[in-house]
Amino acid sequence: MLEHMNAITLVFASLCVFAIAYRFYGLFMANKVLRLDARRETPAVKYADGHDYVSTNKTVLFGHHFAAIAAAGPLVGPVLAAQFGYLPGALWILIGCVLAGGVHDMVVLFASVRHKGQSLATITRREVGPLTGTVAGFAVLFILILTLAGLSLACVSAMHNAPWSLFIVVITMPIAVLMGVIMKLRQNSVSLASVIGISLLLIGIVSGHALMQPEAFGPLFDWDKSTVSLAIPAYGFIASVLPIWLLLVPRDYLSTYLKIGTILMLAVGIILVRPEILMPAFTPFINGGGPVINGPVLPFIFITIACGAISGFHAIIGTGTTPKMLGNEREILFVGYGAMLTEGFVAMMALIAACTLMPGDYFAINSPHDVYASLVQNHPNLAAVDLPFFEEHIGIDLHGRTGGAVSLAVGMAHIFRNLPYMDHLMAYWYNFAVMFEAVFILTAIDAGTRVGRFFLQEMMGLVYPKFNDKEWWPGIILSSAVFTFLWGYLVYTGNISSIWPLFGLSNQLLAACALIVCTTMLLRLNRGFYALAVAIPGIFMVGVTFWAGYLQVFEQYWPQKQYLLAVLGLLVMFLMILVLFGTFAKWKKLFAEKRLLKDAYGEPVKELAEE
Repeated sequence: MLEHMNAITLVFASLCVFAIAYRFYGLFMANKVLRLDARRETPAVKYADGHDYVSTNKTVLFGHHFAAIAAAGPLVGPVLAAQFGYLPGALWILIGCVLAGGVHDMVVLFASVRHKGQSLATITRREVGPLTGTVAGFAVLFILILTLAGLSLACVSAMHNAPWSLFIVVITMPIAVLMGVIMKLRQNSVSLASVIGISLLLIGIVSGHALMQPEAFGPLFDWDKSTVSLAIPAYGFIASVLPIWLLLVPRDYLSTYLKIGTILMLAVGIILVRPEILMPAFTPFINGGGPVINGPVLPFIFITIACGAISGFHAIIGTGTTPKMLGNEREILFVGYGAMLTEGFVAMMALIAACTLMPGDYFAINSPHDVYASLVQNHPNLAAVDLPFFEEHIGIDLHGRTGGAVSLAVGMAHIFRNLPYMDHLMAYWYNFAVMFEAVFILTAIDAGTRVGRFFLQEMMGLVYPKFNDKEWWPGIILSSAVFTFLWGYLVYTGNISSIWPLFGLSNQLLAACALIVCTTMLLRLNRGFYALAVAIPGIFMVGVTFWAGYLQVFEQYWPQKQYLLAVLGLLVMFLMILVLFGTFAKWKKLFAEKRLLKDAYGEPVKELAEE
């Protein structure tokens, strides 16, 4: 039965699991574990400044938050994990998203809201100690630079010399500014701005294919890799310094319609087309030796899927822009847990799209040419089947286009072309899917750059306190420029491509760190056994991620003389060990504390902490 599953089964299973999880486990987290309190003023209300601290409509904020956290991870990670078969990835997306990822996103958002919307490093300083918080700050900054550079390179790969895709991405920016101005100048105008924004976006999508032909305006948007590599950091810098209501929030909100709309289209397409899952439940590569991921399914499934189940990058967004815009603490359930479940559904759709391809086609796209030739010699049943047909109708060579993005676009186009009257639009759907992936990535880049600016300002403020003034424009410009240069230089030179495998490791270590630090806060707030809902996934992620890190460093990087990768991997793990050591020491102290104090709202706590 598992070897002949219809894709519809996975679609409905996912929807049922996520709906039940939101209704029961999400409410359990909100009411019992976090005890969300609508009476407490949130930072967006208490410190409103019209620039960063802006109380935002919860639907718009959901759109911003989802767009910011949903980058390449939920699309590319599950596609790469399909190497092991569809079942390991499907199980981890469902279980991990409900019990780990959603919990992680709720609790970090809660912790930041209770700490003036400050970063994970500041929360760690106040909840654990100054030294641990400083180490956490350096670790987060290092990981964020790697993340943004890696995401940007994926975007460069998708958009260079692709005029139509680039055109659609570019027009989202002036459309977003128009939406932001409308929502700023007119009260209760979210619906009006949405209608205008969506209409303009649809017009751009429909007309873009004709406008971007070589005889029209195509040459103006036919940018090479170098040009795109400069344009993306420039956009990140602009988005990080402009008022958050003008570009970042409305663009992310607009992009969410495109993201969720496309995923819903894909789900409807799967229901109508009823494709079979052609990838087996388990492939021969679950024990290692695969051409896409060089490692066994355990523990590598946990760091490969990443954002589709749990992601440390979400802790950066959840303690960055989003808590500064939350108008009511009770909305943490909808914004935090709801957005993560939505991302889990995106990850499941990506996995399904990849697994509806013939296994031979999947491996031909995602394996380097020489590796695939050797693979077919050892496994003749993995020879390409439909790939020549795809190449003929899309118009490009698809062999050896590694990284997951191309195979996902082919899988989506393959499903859409089987809809009635769509069989001649294979190239259209492929380019639409590439544009869709690029939009996913860019909305994480703009929010991530802004959060990186917050981090750098906080760290520079320890040396020169003036940087702590979030309205001091020289500090805003300087910190934004420095941070953007750090990851933008890596994008332009391409050096980050050599350390991209470390993203999965560092990303999941950060998620584990965030869960452990937030458990400390819950222990201080006297949550007792309810803190286990956060501690258990945190300890689990610590174990499996260090396991994967050990295998990466000592069984892959070091034997292959990739010493730079080995050193960077060890550095990330060392920084996290220091954070975990300080945090577990704080746990011991809190467990021993029996006296209870009253906080400003009359709630019994074990220690008082600065907000």
